[in-house]
Amino acid sequence: MTVTPPIEQVEQVVLLDPDGAPVGSMDKARVHGAETPLHLAFSCYGFDRDGRMLLTRRALGKQTWPGVWTNTCCGHPSPGEDLESAIRRRLRSELGVEAASLRPVLPGFRYRAVAPDGVVENEVCPVYFAELRGDPAPAAEEVMDWRWVDPADFLRVVEAMPSVLSPWSVLQGVELSATGILRRES
Repeated sequence: MTVTPPIEQVEQVVLLDPDGAPVGSMDKARVHGAETPLHLAFSCYGFDRDGRMLLTRRALGKQTWPGVWTNTCCGHPSPGEDLESAIRRRLRSELGVEAASLRPVLPGFRYRAVAPDGVVENEVCPVYFAELRGDPAPAAEEVMDWRWVDPADFLRVVEAMPSVLSPWSVLQGVELSATGILRRES
């Protein structure tokens, strides 16, 4: 009897037209470059029962913005996968945590950013809040450090030292503050 090894799945991202409608897919490994097409992503900010926000520091091996502090996690839904399932999958695989609840807070967030090495992020990136159960046990290839912080302290860093954060978390922090979803006073 011959045993066939399992076929390794190539992670795909959903490509979007300028209006945000799906138009196809592409290998995740090939999507980010100097001419990154618009695609679907998500950002998640996790909170514990005390209201502290989980920030993570991206691993040095990450293709975009290695070593910078950012939101709890981000990623890309696979074709046909709903955002909440993708967020839950990413929280488990990247951080080893479960979300007790999820809620969209900036459903229309969209951004484009260029890294110092020329790699472009170009995403429709709905932002969610999650209530997390327990401390993370991160995958080393994804996260090199993490901290529970007061959300007001995060907003202070967004304002005073944005260069230590990922560009999407800075833009999201500005919007979260402007809409009153997160408050700077604590």
